[in-house]
Amino acid sequence: MNYKRSSGIILHPTSLPGPDGIGDLGPEAYRWVDFLAGAQCGLWQVLPLGPTGYGDSPYQCFSAFAGNPYLVSPALLMQDGLLKREDFADRPVFLPDEVDYGRVIPWKLTLLDRAAERFQKMADGDLKKEFKTFQEEQADWLPDFALFMAIKESQGGIGWNQWPKPLRGRDPKALQAFSNENQSCIQRQILRQFFFFRQWQSLREYAHQQGIHIIGDIPIFVAYDSADAWGNKELFYLDENGQPTVVAGVPPDYFSPTGQLWGNPLYRWDVHRESGYAWWIRRIKATLKLFDIIRLDHFRGFAGYYEIPFGMPTAEIGTWVKGPGKDIFEKIQQALGDLPIIAEDLGEITTDVIELRDSFNRPGMKILQFACGGDATEPFLPHNYPVNCVAYTGTHDNDTTRGWYESAPEEETDFCRRYLARSGDDIAWDMIRAVWNSVAVFALAPMQDCLDLPTAARMNLPGRLGGNWSWRMKADDLSPRLQARIKEQNTLYRRTVGPEKSVPPKIPTY
Repeated sequence: MNYKRSSGIILHPTSLPGPDGIGDLGPEAYRWVDFLAGAQCGLWQVLPLGPTGYGDSPYQCFSAFAGNPYLVSPALLMQDGLLKREDFADRPVFLPDEVDYGRVIPWKLTLLDRAAERFQKMADGDLKKEFKTFQEEQADWLPDFALFMAIKESQGGIGWNQWPKPLRGRDPKALQAFSNENQSCIQRQILRQFFFFRQWQSLREYAHQQGIHIIGDIPIFVAYDSADAWGNKELFYLDENGQPTVVAGVPPDYFSPTGQLWGNPLYRWDVHRESGYAWWIRRIKATLKLFDIIRLDHFRGFAGYYEIPFGMPTAEIGTWVKGPGKDIFEKIQQALGDLPIIAEDLGEITTDVIELRDSFNRPGMKILQFACGGDATEPFLPHNYPVNCVAYTGTHDNDTTRGWYESAPEEETDFCRRYLARSGDDIAWDMIRAVWNSVAVFALAPMQDCLDLPTAARMNLPGRLGGNWSWRMKADDLSPRLQARIKEQNTLYRRTVGPEKSVPPKIPTY
């Protein structure tokens, strides 16, 4: 793919402000798009948008195809006539700067259930026609996902490996009996997906009108407790009881001295190969309906992946195993054409990973925070960047730039100051300037760096259980001054985008 020199900001929708305890796809999301357009940014990068499960991580979702119902905007549901002002009378008081998932989830599900009940009572109309069309278009994954979630709800939320054996093993008679007895619950799950996809597509269309493209993530692995693993056991290394025999992770590295034990089931690539990678082609095709550009997370896993025996307490014991290599990308390209994919090529990178990336001309990633521990030959330093790469100050897995600088060894911060020819008093913006100034075709920074925030605003600390994914910005963070400062960088370094004129949608206050 040929990309146009551009820039953008990483901000997951959960981090948007709003009154319901978590960012959503409503008024503040449109204000965010307006902010990006006014700053002359052409890119908005988000994390995976799937329904989050264990640890609230967007990288551990209940489905690789479904959307996150917690992102559905109550304001937009009210605009559709599916919620009334009285539905908000019992809204809890939420902190403005963090997501308290334990309080947010029951509140959002209460609102979604109220909206679903009102939807069911509606007479046939345009919205019901849209719903019928949505189900027809998503028929290859939606019924199975809704069934999975309905069973999970009936079982108190436990993982599918703990369900009664007939349901765990997908006995056809047991599934049919459950479906017959729980149609309202299944329908509720389908409606949540309809609400999400309808709102996301409207927001995405609005972003396109403003000249903004959305970069979204495909995690290489799926969660064990997911509709994908439950419904496609033959595609994964699972034993006769459905338990994983080996799981995914990475060995000890920069992020964690004991490695990262992700716990995801590993693919049986031989089975995928026999099908022509049909499941992967479906997955990427579905993702391209959500995003304009895909960031393929843990790209190195396609060349070789780290296999950890199931039951290990850490990722320190494991084996590198050869991945599918070029074969999978050739099949995907034959099916879908040349795709807009960014290779997340961080971590332990070997020559086979570089060859795989370059043979398909995929831009890799450069993280400036990683650049200050060596010398002038360090590939993460801007003067060594190729044009065909995506440069970042840091990502969702890094500390904020200010937090990194305040905790890094003196030899690293000294190198950083000398390289940038700056005092370090405004380090986040010094590094933003260096990334924007580079030849990299795309330059991005987390919103936390644009706001010059400390470690407390970090989105994720790999390997930490709990306390991640909760940062939110405040409504007044989107100031004219900040917008002008970002626009100045885009103007100075020829990263501006000219948006088309558009009219913001009218959304009720509540």
